[in-house]
Amino acid sequence: MGGYKKTIAFASRLSDFPTINYICSMSSILIKSATIVNENKQFIADILVKDGLIERIDSHIDINADEIINAEGLHLLPGCIDDQVHFREPGLTHKADIYSESRAAVAGGITTFMEMPNTLTQELLEQKYAIASHNSLANYSFFMGASNTNIDEVLKTDTSNVCGIKVFMGSSTGNMLVDDPKTLENIFSQSPMLVATHCEDEATIQSNLNHYKQLLGDNIPVTLHPKIRSAEACYLSSSMAVELAKKYYTRLHILHISTERETHLFNNDIALKDKRITAEACIHHLWFTDKDYETKGNLIKWNPAVKTKSDRDGILKAVLDGRIDVIATDHAPHTIEEKALPYLQAPSGGPLVQHALPAMLELYHQGKISLEQIVEKMAHNVAICFQVEKRGFIREGYWADMVLVNLNSAWQVNKGNILYKCQWSPFEGSTFKSKIVHTIVSGNLAYKNGQLVEKQAGKRLSFVR
Repeated sequence: MGGYKKTIAFASRLSDFPTINYICSMSSILIKSATIVNENKQFIADILVKDGLIERIDSHIDINADEIINAEGLHLLPGCIDDQVHFREPGLTHKADIYSESRAAVAGGITTFMEMPNTLTQELLEQKYAIASHNSLANYSFFMGASNTNIDEVLKTDTSNVCGIKVFMGSSTGNMLVDDPKTLENIFSQSPMLVATHCEDEATIQSNLNHYKQLLGDNIPVTLHPKIRSAEACYLSSSMAVELAKKYYTRLHILHISTERETHLFNNDIALKDKRITAEACIHHLWFTDKDYETKGNLIKWNPAVKTKSDRDGILKAVLDGRIDVIATDHAPHTIEEKALPYLQAPSGGPLVQHALPAMLELYHQGKISLEQIVEKMAHNVAICFQVEKRGFIREGYWADMVLVNLNSAWQVNKGNILYKCQWSPFEGSTFKSKIVHTIVSGNLAYKNGQLVEKQAGKRLSFVR
């Protein structure tokens, strides 16, 4: 473990990447008597993992292995694939970095992440992949970022090993707001791959903000966040994205749906593999409501905003009936000092990857969603949406990305068990009934009985397109 940490520190200097060769031999794992949740079924079986892959699934496997796990009474799920995270590296590593947040993800049963861009050239994109190849405990991919001026760079993106193109149609990061109609037309008409959009209408947001500034000056409370970043702002932008996608037959994926009204933009009458327009819901929009601003304050300030109970319930309904296809986190940490600033200065976003699966399992305990649906929305469907190669399912010949959970082992989120670099969580103080026991990443036992096992870096995703 010590050598691995030394490698990570060394890898943080971009100029050093060509000299680093991190090699780890594969081992075999035999999982005995697990209750497997996969492809809308539950069944008890043994699984043999060898050389990173699932070699055999059978009712009884009697063979020697380097690691034998007694999974009797535990549920084995495909590892979650989180299609929207912000790990802050490079540039904002005081908040988070690929190493710290990938560890938290693995501890939370997320074996694979797709990270949103702060990069606008192919060269910078590959530098991020170089960092992850040494520093990420989870499997990884990175979106290529679009701006008003980099369409030529966007069109160079390799569809076989990059997850998608990210377009900020509102709520920009740095200079990444894409508000030029001609640029949007170019991206939607020419993109060779999936286009993922953040949809909030900037003109509506600015009009709302100016209204409340005239009334309250700079003393705007966070409770007005969903009025400023309003349901109307979301619907205007999302509906425009859908119209563009229909016009140009674009493969569109709209991120973090936050309103009930938006859910009606999407269909459930065809198979996911045949959809050209898909949608994502995030944990915070399935958990919190505008009533929670009173106690959580800026800790639940996200863009798009957490809105009403009817919005939350409508989003969950769309998840269950197939209009919304995947569940993600939009993990976007900030320091607690930044979050303690007044509303107008406090940044939006929060850490979620360690607690996303436990939170969804809590909704299972509440009777709101089945285990099979959680697996579908957090693993199967993400793999289908993005055409990920040999991941997202528990199948022979697929990469062994799996998580063992104890559905009846309660624990409380507190400072002592939070792994995010920012060291806080909007779930702090919450008690979850289900606990992550083991996480296997590309055949490597990366999390074992509450301890991270840092012997092998995750792998770069490939895509079948």
